[in-house]
Amino acid sequence: MASTLVFDIETIPDVAGLRKLYGLPAELSDYEVAELAFQRRRAATGTDFLQLHLQRVVVISCVLHDERQLRVFSLAEPKSTEGEIIQRFYDGVEKYTPQLVSWNGGGFDLPVLHYRGLMHGVTAPRYWEMGEGEHVDAREFKWNNYISRYHNRHLDLMDLLALYQPRANAPLDELAKLMGLPGKLGMDGSQVWDAYQEGRIDEIRDYCETDVLNTFLVLLRFRKMNGSLLPQEHDHQVERVKTWLSTQTAEHWTEYRAAWR
Repeated sequence: MASTLVFDIETIPDVAGLRKLYGLPAELSDYEVAELAFQRRRAATGTDFLQLHLQRVVVISCVLHDERQLRVFSLAEPKSTEGEIIQRFYDGVEKYTPQLVSWNGGGFDLPVLHYRGLMHGVTAPRYWEMGEGEHVDAREFKWNNYISRYHNRHLDLMDLLALYQPRANAPLDELAKLMGLPGKLGMDGSQVWDAYQEGRIDEIRDYCETDVLNTFLVLLRFRKMNGSLLPQEHDHQVERVKTWLSTQTAEHWTEYRAAWR
């Protein structure tokens, strides 16, 4: 079984970048800088959702899965800087050449990682390979790479299930709950900036980890639906997740187990 890397990111406004772009005075607090950016964005578009290049990555949570291992982990502040977080993510792609799986990764997570990685000088040759490189299996990437929307090295589950029609997109939280999974726990994406300002980075990481496990479990159900997992194989993989959860003592996993009936 090839490796699968399911991932999810959490971001906050790039306050330093906003100061630079807008030429803002140093006496303005980070909160005031972000509020000014939100106001400008609302005036221009009707929403305060900042453009993707202005989203600073603070957490990438992952499920790494193959026949030998099931790992849930995070690359996050304060142990790592944004550039280090993104580089380590792409180092994992370099090492394992996994299938990347996301929920709206094509519309949000990966473009954010592209822009922010570019700013930090990140290197990711395996990820960007499209069949013209020199490594042994480069030709394979011409027909199946991470970049092309309809290739499978990156599977954006939301995009595929909606048949690439944005009006058909479903929220992960609602779909997970309808499938009998816990869905979002603790917070949602709109609360991340406030939590960050209050120093609750661990809670942001925990929230991101439970969300990425939801995505992995939706992926297993999808693989059952498309025939790549037989029903008994699907059930075995779900039990594998439950066994892993039973060994976890962190509070967010205790809550996750309790919510999963």
